[in-house]
Amino acid sequence: MSGNPGFVNPFHRPYCLAAAAPSGKAKLTHPGKAILAGGIAGGIEICITFPTEYVKTQLQLDEKANPPKYRGISDCVKQTVQHHGVRGLYRGLSSLLYGSIPKAAVRFGVFEFLSNKMRDENGKLDSTRGLLCGLGAGVAEAVVVVCPMETVKVKFIHDQTSANPKYRGFFHGVREIVRTQGLKGTYQGLTATVLKQGSNQAIRFYVMTSLRNWYKGDDPNKAINPMITGMFGAFAGAASVFGNTPLDVIKTRMQGLEAHKYKSTWDCAVKIMKHEGPVAFYKGTVPRLGRVCMDVAIVFIIYEEVVKVLNKVWKTD
Repeated sequence: MSGNPGFVNPFHRPYCLAAAAPSGKAKLTHPGKAILAGGIAGGIEICITFPTEYVKTQLQLDEKANPPKYRGISDCVKQTVQHHGVRGLYRGLSSLLYGSIPKAAVRFGVFEFLSNKMRDENGKLDSTRGLLCGLGAGVAEAVVVVCPMETVKVKFIHDQTSANPKYRGFFHGVREIVRTQGLKGTYQGLTATVLKQGSNQAIRFYVMTSLRNWYKGDDPNKAINPMITGMFGAFAGAASVFGNTPLDVIKTRMQGLEAHKYKSTWDCAVKIMKHEGPVAFYKGTVPRLGRVCMDVAIVFIIYEEVVKVLNKVWKTD
């Protein structure tokens, strides 16, 4: 092979993954297709993974000062099923389902819009630009969808664990929150949410872009098997969990029914460190790890497959 390579990748790809001859410019995904495919993927994913989200939220809200109600993941599941049945693990699903569909739609729509603008002349997106596009997508979904929906979800789950729940359902809960606290009541913890979602998607899309580029090699249009996409997604999800679980804990506290105890995101972080120690920032890591790995894997698999179908029935330039 002629020429002096400027950079030699230390991770040699197996022969079975070697790319064929370059096949020209990479095909771009229309943002409209990304919005539709993302919404479908988000709805299906949350129905599968919600029980782990419920357990994670319960453990994070179970502060030491209360004292703790649960001794761990299994005890949380056991007590919930004992008192409310298996359906108890799905309390609050409606609030998250209503948020998951538009959240994924905004995320993938914004990511594809930004990435289409930032690709090189061959249509390739490098990992650094993938990180920036992911950051933009994360911030957009945080402001438009995640913060208000997550605030309602956390308040709803927290309310359902009290002796006398006051919310009869998702829409009743939203009406009560807006009536008593105004729209501001649905935007508690905005800073923490933007930081969490921005870093989340930056990490995930950076990892996904890096792994996809590695797999495709010199052929930007090389097809990726759904199982491979799922493996890449799970790896990206795990990386994001270890990267920003402390922000997730702070966000959850800022959106709970006892959010009034904290003056700001920084004040919340300081009080957690002072009263509970650094370990408290990683509460719920194990259930979150399991949920997020499944979450990201499922979402990326469904998203990619739906886009393939849309490419056949929805022709765009």
